[in-house]
Amino acid sequence: MSETSVGPGRIDSSKRTWLIASSCAGVVGGVATAVPFVSTFEPSERAKAAGAPVEVDIGALKPGEKVTVEWRGKPVWILKRTPEQIAELPKHDGELADPQSKRHPDEFTPKYAQNEHRSIKPDVLVVVGICTHLGCSPIDKLQAGPQPSLPADWQGGFLCPCHGSTFDLAGRVFKNKPAPDNLPVPPHMYLSDTRLLIGEDKKA
Repeated sequence: MSETSVGPGRIDSSKRTWLIASSCAGVVGGVATAVPFVSTFEPSERAKAAGAPVEVDIGALKPGEKVTVEWRGKPVWILKRTPEQIAELPKHDGELADPQSKRHPDEFTPKYAQNEHRSIKPDVLVVVGICTHLGCSPIDKLQAGPQPSLPADWQGGFLCPCHGSTFDLAGRVFKNKPAPDNLPVPPHMYLSDTRLLIGEDKKA
């Protein structure tokens, strides 16, 4: 009777396939376990959106220009106003619903922004770009002069496309508009002449 022997260095092909499959499964399982563990060392997007301060360099921002950054999942506008735009701010106080930002100051206007220009520095406006009516984002209407959906004596500002609320270049809402309040000023402070920190104002 003859027998076929398998040498010590040879492995049955079905066993080889099983060993390869088991090894691959082990590697995949190890990676799947390690990735969530390693990712805990990095701040998540959710943690950032929960309110981590955002640092912004505004050194290159020219008069008349605006930049938008995200803080807490909201758009924050940083507008560098021209001297002419600053000079126009007090001229239409009588047309505004809350020119001195006295309504709900704790919610909408920190103490350091309760002034005519609603900012720490007169030339730099920092506001959350969300309408206080139903949460739409207003659009820029920074140029003065007659334009569709705006008064003939328009001096520049923002228009909410959803229901027509208008805001001046300090984010203050005009009278008889759906929005009940001015655009919110987020907590912010200057780290230097050209660096802003949005979301924190301990030194302000």
